[in-house]
Amino acid sequence: VQLVESGGGLVQPGGSLRLSCAASGFPFRTSYMSWVRQAPGKGLEWVPDISSGGSRTYYADSVKGRFTISRDNAKNTLYLQKNNLEPEDTALYHCARGSPPVLGPRGQGVQGTVSS
Repeated sequence: VQLVESGGGLVQPGGSLRLSCAASGFPFRTSYMSWVRQAPGKGLEWVPDISSGGSRTYYADSVKGRFTISRDNAKNTLYLQKNNLEPEDTALYHCARGSPPVLGPRGQGVQGTVSS
């Protein structure tokens, strides 16, 4: 299993970022996928997940209405569009195979920092 995230960076409050996750080494198109994040000094937090075909999505209350998870099964790629970002969204973001309560391997992560 290999998961490689990209697209992080520094953005001002209210700004946007789009994360990507390139997947390989497992049947991506039949796998539920998730994004999880870890803020400084805090535990791992599930953010959203998406069904294998992309028709069902679920979001944590903290990001509902601001973040959108999507996938392109032809490209074996998972996405996370983050809008209206808040300083509390600052974290290391990982993509992971599966969905809660069963989360599988995750990538090394990409840093997203929201600061003025």
